[in-house]
Amino acid sequence: MKSREKQLIAELKHFSAPEKIEKAKRYFKTGKGDYAEFDIFWGITTPEIKAVIQDFTFSLSLEEIENILSSQIHEVRMAALSMLVNRYQKRADERKTIANIYLNNTKHINNWDLVDISAAKILGAHSFPGDSATLLRLSKSSDLWEQRIAIVSTHHFIQNNSFEITFRICKSFLNNSHDLIHKACGWMLREIGKRSQKELINWLDIHYKDMPRTMLRYSIERFDENTRLSYLNGQIKNI
Repeated sequence: MKSREKQLIAELKHFSAPEKIEKAKRYFKTGKGDYAEFDIFWGITTPEIKAVIQDFTFSLSLEEIENILSSQIHEVRMAALSMLVNRYQKRADERKTIANIYLNNTKHINNWDLVDISAAKILGAHSFPGDSATLLRLSKSSDLWEQRIAIVSTHHFIQNNSFEITFRICKSFLNNSHDLIHKACGWMLREIGKRSQKELINWLDIHYKDMPRTMLRYSIERFDENTRLSYLNGQIKNI
């Protein structure tokens, strides 16, 4: 590891504290059998990470940032992803390389917050409008985090009023067993509803009876109370 990489990691570690570590471990469910059982936390906050990376984002090479992304430490990986997002947004000539780095390192993007800060801004942006095949491939993965990357990446499509890929992936996840996928799908469906409640309702009217309860609840959060209750109680015909 080069000196600048070591310097960034040392500056991040400066913000670590035992009480913050324990809080992070509880919040991100590192107990036995939980989704983050083997993750290692330093208890560094997002604002602290953003402050540290200011001096490194454009001075490190992409190769160095990719090295940092392979760290065992959760917040170090978050720092690497945050730098990749910033680079993707600012340097058009690096976008293809950054998207490839992202796809080659999904095993290190292995918690919901890491996915959520990066997937739409890198992979979603790079896939839009014509490369839904990559997202569909990830959605069919057996890996929880690749599944979440697939659906969260569609947020960029939604922001550009393109909903088909989100609906397609959500439909494929109707029988998915993991709560984190239900939540992500519900979130993306709710985002569609912000832009076109009609399109969301048309989709829900077909699929709501087959949706996991969490996915349904998240998707209808912005509806009025009577409409929410109609979906939750299976009485949509009375709307």
